[in-house]
Amino acid sequence: MSGPQCCSNPPTLDSASGAGHVENLAGLNTYVSGSLQSKLAVFLISDIFGYEAPNFRKLADKVAAAGFYVVAPDFFYGEPYDPNNPDRPLSVWIKDHGPDKGYEDAKLVIDALKSKGVSSIGAAGFCWGAKVVAGLAKDPLIQAAVMLHPSFVTVDDIKSVKVPIAILGAEHDHISPPELLKQFDEILKASEVDSYVKIFPKVAHGWSVRYDVNDLAAVSRANEAQQDMLEWFAKYVK
Repeated sequence: MSGPQCCSNPPTLDSASGAGHVENLAGLNTYVSGSLQSKLAVFLISDIFGYEAPNFRKLADKVAAAGFYVVAPDFFYGEPYDPNNPDRPLSVWIKDHGPDKGYEDAKLVIDALKSKGVSSIGAAGFCWGAKVVAGLAKDPLIQAAVMLHPSFVTVDDIKSVKVPIAILGAEHDHISPPELLKQFDEILKASEVDSYVKIFPKVAHGWSVRYDVNDLAAVSRANEAQQDMLEWFAKYVK
């Protein structure tokens, strides 16, 4: 379910990146951007490289500029996956940072958002984070969900989704290939859940946040996915 694509194009982490700030939310260091005034929140759940990736924080700021209160917690407790650490290969690292633990932490974040007066919550998960979003969409603890180049997400997960969901996938993705996304689409279309499944041509797993800012084509394709995500939340998180 995870492999080389999951680890490709690792970002250069920067704890000072972004226009927002870091605060403690539900016991997790959390990047926060935007105002609580709208009472509408978007919960961003990162890939394995964590919440200090500059492109990820840039996206959080973009979502905040659209009128949402955005939270992006550090689910890895200061230990995002490091492809340069031979002592912690992905197969070892994931044992300490499985999405099941992420889901338990995410429920606490939802409670914390509600205690702040938030009335509607959308959640977007990237790669690893999509599995966490699957849990939130099944219970359901959110009003809308978006998965971008998901990892670990199964047909059974999708059968249990109870909130409007958009799934944005890549043409070149060994983790969630187009064939699997088409299965997801068929399941959702047969259900009563509002859904949108899109397969982006000429991109690979991770493209929506792990792109080269100097590659105009890559930036454009990432922006398209991010805009689709924003439009989904604008429609259902209100």
